[in-house]
Amino acid sequence: MKKQRKSIKRNYIYNTILTMSSFIFPLITFPYVSRILMPEGMGRVSFATSLISYFTMLSQLGMPTYGIRTCSKVRGNRLQLTRTAHELLGINLIMCLISYMLLSLFLLMVPDLWQDRLLYLIISSTILLNSIGMEWLYKALEQYRYIAVRSIVFKFIALLALFLLVHSRDDYVIYGCIAIFASSASNIFNFVNVHRYIDLKPVGNYNMKRHLKPLAIFFAMACATTIYTHMDTLMLGFMRTKADVGYYNAAVRIKVLLVSIVTSLGVVLLPRSSYLIQQKKMKKFRVVSRKALDFVFIVSTALMLYFMLYTRFGIMLLSGGYFERSILPMRIVMPTLLFIGITNITGIQIMVPMGREKSVLLSEVVGLVINLVLNSLLIPKMASTGAAIGTLAAEFGVLVVQYFALRSEISQAFRAVSYWKIALGLVAGTICSYWVAFLGLSNFMTLAITTVLFFGAYSAVLLWTREWLTCDLAGQLIKRLAVMTGKISAKSRSVSEPDQGSV
Repeated sequence: MKKQRKSIKRNYIYNTILTMSSFIFPLITFPYVSRILMPEGMGRVSFATSLISYFTMLSQLGMPTYGIRTCSKVRGNRLQLTRTAHELLGINLIMCLISYMLLSLFLLMVPDLWQDRLLYLIISSTILLNSIGMEWLYKALEQYRYIAVRSIVFKFIALLALFLLVHSRDDYVIYGCIAIFASSASNIFNFVNVHRYIDLKPVGNYNMKRHLKPLAIFFAMACATTIYTHMDTLMLGFMRTKADVGYYNAAVRIKVLLVSIVTSLGVVLLPRSSYLIQQKKMKKFRVVSRKALDFVFIVSTALMLYFMLYTRFGIMLLSGGYFERSILPMRIVMPTLLFIGITNITGIQIMVPMGREKSVLLSEVVGLVINLVLNSLLIPKMASTGAAIGTLAAEFGVLVVQYFALRSEISQAFRAVSYWKIALGLVAGTICSYWVAFLGLSNFMTLAITTVLFFGAYSAVLLWTREWLTCDLAGQLIKRLAVMTGKISAKSRSVSEPDQGSV
């Protein structure tokens, strides 16, 4: 059990590093790019990315989640793992070909898209790269160190390319190419290195049909999620202007990055949860789920409130004065951090390992319907603000459905959350930091000071009230530092003290 806990912590650290790299890369590039490409150029790239995501979704066929669960169950047997990986890769490549055929027809049929065909063709490279990358295999094997290092290297290269190549509004195609390189080009290395974990030679006795039925459920889940998460951007592009897409993209950009932080633990825990259920270790499974839910509440509520309070400074720092119309939409979508964080635990970590994908699908269909109806009503009148309201309502609908589907299993976990301690910490963080907003400092200095004061006070209150997960993590950190300090001291003594036996 101790080894398992260490494995989860180590994987979470690597996944957090990966998440932070995904956060830092846009944090550095977005202020530069948004001021050069302006809302129009940013809107073009964002619209193209959202459109291609549907074809990427088709090619993946629900594989990112299904592949992790399926491969994690046979990871102890190389032959079975090889056979399973070959079957899933074959399905991926077939769907990749179908996706490219449909995309070609779509570009030919829509004149407005054909004018920007180079941008769409470049961004569509994610279809092939995601198919051959087999990220699901590496995550099933919990190779998070490799994933993190590989991703950071490619993001660093893309960062240098961005500052060297993007200098005018007409460079939005180059920016799209660099963004794809940063996010997906590393999948080539996945394909090259896969021989370390599975055999490349055919092993025979393939049975792709056994995956089709469960993949249909996961594909339907992916469809519902992709449609309602990207529908707002597409509907804005078709019903309003590309500039409105740019404003909305700036509003949700920070939200997307923060969501990746909140949900990073769930990504790490999926293969472990699937393994525990396969081994019928339900008690350990419930303990892991309880800790994950408490983690989500602690992290997401703090991030949500902080960025609602200091939205203006964040938008002005990252995007500039041209994006002032992004402030209100960003404040509206911030509560989705909590909603998505909870549903990531209830859906991905609990329902999927338990084989209850149909309940997850139902919740996502409800979110899709809510988003479609509200976007249709609100976007023509309220543009990006209407899209933000639709997204907020859709994510809340998903949460409600999943909670009632699991209320008997997770009610105890929800009761274990220290709500009043978290609320007290949020109040303390707000009181300690909000006065800084009135000092007239630069956007960067305001965010830097408020970050230290808000999260410092928040953490201090959680420790003072002895919130159980916070104290547990703090205790483990202190022990780790003590061990490291002891090792350093021992090494220092061994160097400084003479060897008595040699005198």
